[in-house]
Amino acid sequence: MRDDPTHRHDAATWSPLDTDDWYAARNATTALRDALLRAGLEKDFPYLRADLNAFGHGLVDLGRVSPATAERLAELLRLALSAGLQRLREGGDGATEHRGEED
Repeated sequence: MRDDPTHRHDAATWSPLDTDDWYAARNATTALRDALLRAGLEKDFPYLRADLNAFGHGLVDLGRVSPATAERLAELLRLALSAGLQRLREGGDGATEHRGEED
């Protein structure tokens, strides 16, 4: 029964695994980890993890990084953003269009 104490959900039984924010943070962390691996920065972010703040909002924790690592990451982001803007100016969005063709 729904009113049975074993089936009720209250703050005492809350789990981050019951929230969409947890899974969004985990998926974002995985995507960031994959990008850092491709950039050769995996050793610079040993404490990368998904987390929730006190309000249950998902976040990605990079851990402590050196100023040099932060500068390298900032430069990679600048390059990626400028490449994306250049592609948009050229009329492409990077997405492949399917025009009724079977895969």
